[in-house]
Amino acid sequence: MVALQTSTTLSISSTNSISSNKSMITSSISGPKYLRNPKITVPKLPNHAQKQHLIEQLDKLTTNLPLREAKPIITTTTTKHTKEAIKLHTILEAISDRIEMHQNIGNQRENWNSLLLNSVNMITLTAVTMAGLAEASEPHGLGLKVSSALLFAAGTGILLIMNKIQPSQLVEEQRNAVRLFKQLKTKVQTTFYLRTPTQEDVEEALAKVLALDRAYPLPLLGAMLDKYPESLEPAVWWPSKKQSTSSLKHNFSKGNDEQNGWTRELEDDIREIVGVTKSKDVEDYVRLGNKALKLSKMLAVSGPILTGIATVGAACVGQGGPWGGLVAAVAGSMAAAVNTIEHGGQVGMVFEMYRNCAGFFKLLEETVESTLEEGDLQKRENGEVFELKMALHLGRSLSELREFADKSRKNGGCVDEFASKLF
Repeated sequence: MVALQTSTTLSISSTNSISSNKSMITSSISGPKYLRNPKITVPKLPNHAQKQHLIEQLDKLTTNLPLREAKPIITTTTTKHTKEAIKLHTILEAISDRIEMHQNIGNQRENWNSLLLNSVNMITLTAVTMAGLAEASEPHGLGLKVSSALLFAAGTGILLIMNKIQPSQLVEEQRNAVRLFKQLKTKVQTTFYLRTPTQEDVEEALAKVLALDRAYPLPLLGAMLDKYPESLEPAVWWPSKKQSTSSLKHNFSKGNDEQNGWTRELEDDIREIVGVTKSKDVEDYVRLGNKALKLSKMLAVSGPILTGIATVGAACVGQGGPWGGLVAAVAGSMAAAVNTIEHGGQVGMVFEMYRNCAGFFKLLEETVESTLEEGDLQKRENGEVFELKMALHLGRSLSELREFADKSRKNGGCVDEFASKLF
């Protein structure tokens, strides 16, 4: 560090004058000479002759350098867009389109349910009121009597259409379709993330899309599911499982890593749990679903019968005493109550929910059977991953799943709880 020393002399003199009452201050500052007179040197630019000499030297250097042939820049890019990947992308686009269609149609059919229910109830109650007024204004209530009969007839027709298509059940079908198509979309995207798609992945995804189309059809005419079957049959939205043709017999003498995560204890636990789902979960949902089906059939028949009786009663107002108006009023009121229970309570949706739950356990059963029938353990899905999926499907942790299997095995399959805690 260079110390800069500056000597500064400050002299202040002041004089006082009585006449002017003024003071004068004088000061002087002195510093080093190299600060007061700095010397700055600027490099001189070359003259014209020097510039010309430099240019000639550069030309000689460039002419003596060996010339190299310029090679074109070739960019090589590796892509995973194989033929199978493009096909799977096409299927993925179709899945996204189906999700959008099922969502839109589901919203539309939900509006149908609320609008038709409100309309038919308003028509029925208005007809009841007109029938009562026609009875009270006899013999001058002919117009009210005819209007009441026509409204009851119109309400009967609308109610027959509602009971045939069951809008609340249609809405539940679309909800399930959206959920399952989203699940399939996620699985296809996971395939792209983990590995390069194969032809088997393409065929499997296509088969699942077509199976979902059959299980949850979009059109009403010709393809609509039967809303009043003989009994509840579990919904099937997956393609049929191929039976294993492997003749290998596996053993568990090797290490766990060589057995693809499968052990004898794991197979026994899975078989035990599937046995409980057959004996308890599936039977319970089938029983409740059949009860909901019987209630739906009874209400679907009762509503139009009551409105039909009310139509006849309204037409007979003023003939043979007050019985015509009374019958029309009572039957119409009961019809409105029945319609509210059936469509406002969404009995069809409840039946479809039980049918879908039974299908869920049927899919679980078929998946376990097809997996355990595969003799080559290396061709199976990893045992630990399969166990985790099964635990998540049943709403249990891995430890709870194993404890439940041990409990069922000790009690001979008779347990006081269901296998599924999810629903």
